[in-house]
Amino acid sequence: MKPEATYAIGIDLGGTNIKAVVVDATGRVLSQEEYPTNDIPDSTEDSRVAPWAERIGQHIEAIESHYGTQAKWIGLAAPGLAAADGRSIAFMPGRLQGLEGLDWTRFLSRSQPVPVLNDAHAALLGEAWKGAAAGFQNAILLTLGTGVGGAAIVDGRLLRGHIGRAGHLGHACLNPDGPPDIAAMPGSLEDAIGNSTLPRRSGGKYSSTRRLVEAHLAGDEEATKIWLRSVYELACAVASFINILDPEVVILGGGIARSGRALFEPLECYLDRVEWRPGGHRARLLPAALGDLAGAMGAAYNAIKLCQ
Repeated sequence: MKPEATYAIGIDLGGTNIKAVVVDATGRVLSQEEYPTNDIPDSTEDSRVAPWAERIGQHIEAIESHYGTQAKWIGLAAPGLAAADGRSIAFMPGRLQGLEGLDWTRFLSRSQPVPVLNDAHAALLGEAWKGAAAGFQNAILLTLGTGVGGAAIVDGRLLRGHIGRAGHLGHACLNPDGPPDIAAMPGSLEDAIGNSTLPRRSGGKYSSTRRLVEAHLAGDEEATKIWLRSVYELACAVASFINILDPEVVILGGGIARSGRALFEPLECYLDRVEWRPGGHRARLLPAALGDLAGAMGAAYNAIKLCQ
């Protein structure tokens, strides 16, 4: 489908895959694509650009060739902390070598800025534009997967903080005596429910939450104990975030959230016990609606909003 006049490209650069969407100014998806990142450690030498960056540039060129006109807006989402000027990722150690400090406006030779966002921030913007957070002024997003990502919109504005660190809800402490996570936080939410710690939490019996949930649903008592403990800790974290930020809605995304009723039913029950509900007010709990496209949609929306 070709755009009627102007269009935006949203790119979500991940460690495993790159997601891209082409949308019009109203958020109607015109096309979408996903391809491997193929991140190779130590792949950059001197001033050479990483292969995944070259691939993104080539893909944008192909999109514009197909539509016969240059995109009016381009936005990018990636892991790490976005720079204060929004033109690059300022801090992303350990992965995607070459990402830190890469000015995407200059790299893509654009006269108009190519704004850059943290990927979780972008995912919540996408959900707020065309997903589960649409119409809400106060919302929290938690992405439950290998780790736990997060973002918050407060009074209609994305919460970024002093250095772009706001919203890293997965690194909230639930157990000060627990093991440190990658951000040095002991006993974090990420440690409690992230896929990366499940082998340790299950004594090596389970390597993925999907397998754990399957065993739980099949009646395995040990699996049920492990799973419900993780869900209870998630409920305590969610209730804590509700007390701090007072959202209308809490949105859960990521692979673990695809557990559906196995997650949402016990989580609702635990929240009935631990959530503070003055005057009967309770935060809504919703699954993310945009799936893997949320970050790319948010990147496109951010570009449209900033560069109109």
